[in-house]
Amino acid sequence: MKIKYDREGLDQLKTRLKERYPQLTYTDLNFIDGHESRMLTLIAYKLRKTKDEMDEIIKRL
Repeated sequence: MKIKYDREGLDQLKTRLKERYPQLTYTDLNFIDGHESRMLTLIAYKLRKTKDEMDEIIKRL
């Protein structure tokens, strides 16, 4: 999941993920700059999605 987002794009993605998957917490959606990929990997794990499934979810958002 090597996706590069600017700050605004990442904030929009986090908002959409939270709307679609209310079980995600704000802690799940928190990240440290430069570690967006790690955040998405942890979200995929929590949602029990594969990397490919997570990539498709992000593309559809």
